[in-house]
Amino acid sequence: MSVIGMAGQETGAAANFVALGTSGVRIALERPDQPEVMALIDELDAYQKPLYPAESHHGVDMAALLQPDMAFAVARDGEGRALGCGAVWCTPAFGELKRMFVRPQCRGLGVARALLGLLEAQARARGCAAMALETGIHQHEAIALYQRAGYRFCPPFGAYLADPYSVFMQKPL
Repeated sequence: MSVIGMAGQETGAAANFVALGTSGVRIALERPDQPEVMALIDELDAYQKPLYPAESHHGVDMAALLQPDMAFAVARDGEGRALGCGAVWCTPAFGELKRMFVRPQCRGLGVARALLGLLEAQARARGCAAMALETGIHQHEAIALYQRAGYRFCPPFGAYLADPYSVFMQKPL
């Protein structure tokens, strides 16, 4: 994976996009309110809703994703099709990972890891000293990805309460 900064960007600044080797996959900061990206978020919701009761769904809505304290990234293939997405909500205390999703047929290609890396770089550039996330107990692939990336289990953080369907993780940046 090679990180490529935008033209005119200062050395050491957070990358605004990532290219995955020669695969043609590119991950960039984008607006989440594009039709194809909204369809991707709908896929995420359709996947998760049957797994958990309504009170255990902690996704954020489009209005939250459009706020200036949120960085939203999209992975696209060489033809521009959306493969995955993720966001980081930057608070004074930490960056919270939100809406991470890679289409099932695109998993295992390094897309999620690259998305995570770009979002962590954005959080670091915005002053976050740590990352935190909530995911569901049935998201085994996601939990394994986060553990490989250095995240460790932690108690509920922020406004979250203990939830038998939730896993909480954190990582210093």
